[in-house]
Amino acid sequence: MLKWSANPIRLDLKYTWKLSRNATDYKINTIITVTDGQYTGKGEVAPNIRYQETPERVMQEFELFNAKHPAQIKDINDLTALLNELKPCNAFRFGIESAYIHYWCAKHQQTVSDYLGVQLPPPLATAFSLPIMKTTAIADFFSNYQLSRFDKIKIKVNAEQAHDLLNALTAVCNKPLIIDANEGWKDPEELIRFLETLKPYPIEMIEQPMPAAMDEAYTHVKKHSPFKLFADESVCAEANFEQLKLRFDGINMKLMKAGGYLNGLYLLKEARRHGMKTMVGCMVETSLGISSAMQLCNNINIVDLDGFLIIKDEPFNLVKEEAGKLSFA
Repeated sequence: MLKWSANPIRLDLKYTWKLSRNATDYKINTIITVTDGQYTGKGEVAPNIRYQETPERVMQEFELFNAKHPAQIKDINDLTALLNELKPCNAFRFGIESAYIHYWCAKHQQTVSDYLGVQLPPPLATAFSLPIMKTTAIADFFSNYQLSRFDKIKIKVNAEQAHDLLNALTAVCNKPLIIDANEGWKDPEELIRFLETLKPYPIEMIEQPMPAAMDEAYTHVKKHSPFKLFADESVCAEANFEQLKLRFDGINMKLMKAGGYLNGLYLLKEARRHGMKTMVGCMVETSLGISSAMQLCNNINIVDLDGFLIIKDEPFNLVKEEAGKLSFA
């Protein structure tokens, strides 16, 4: 018989995490635990308000899940059938599925990578993300956090400050840049004009510059963009890749959006099959969630798994970072 539990944890951040749509100084994630008394598995839920996910909703969905007698689950097929019936939010679904897979692997003395049929990656060079901040703070921020050790730098921008933020960053940084607007532009023509002005900068790619609903606008922008476009919010648990490849050059797969290891693998496989680049990203997560994402990073084009590095007191210590590279601790 299995016993399931859900425990919210407050994660205070080293600095204010500001995007184009919101800002916060802490996150409340939830740790899912499943045990049979001898073997235990844990999974992380990192809710994202962009998808109407909140800590309160996570606990409500756990109560609904627990009421379905999950102690009776015999295998991953049982669990998948129950989750398909309940249709919880994607972050919660990932926390539940990953906890069970980690439990199963512990019980059967199997690695997660073997269970998933993937090859573990070598140490991973991750991008590091700067939140939106005052332009006068960027130089000190870059220096104080020793960001020159990372191979790529991602900068969060909004339409109002983008050029000023880039000017301030490139004054102290010559690394390849990822521009992440988190759907900050609404006018495709304005966006195209903005992208043209970025040619002097060392831009590697642009991530989700407009709202996910602007499908036809993305088709237009892709034809005129001097840079590769990656889908983030436009790819959750489901995606029409025949259409997606007309709008983007690559995808950012996050397990909290995909709703599980198994679907995350499927999304990456489909992206490659349709000739798209692959990226594995994260929310603000502990090393529990980050170590899960690392399982899927072999032969990934871009790794963006810095979410645990901005937590003040990271509780699990499952991942270590050295010289901008991640490895399992």
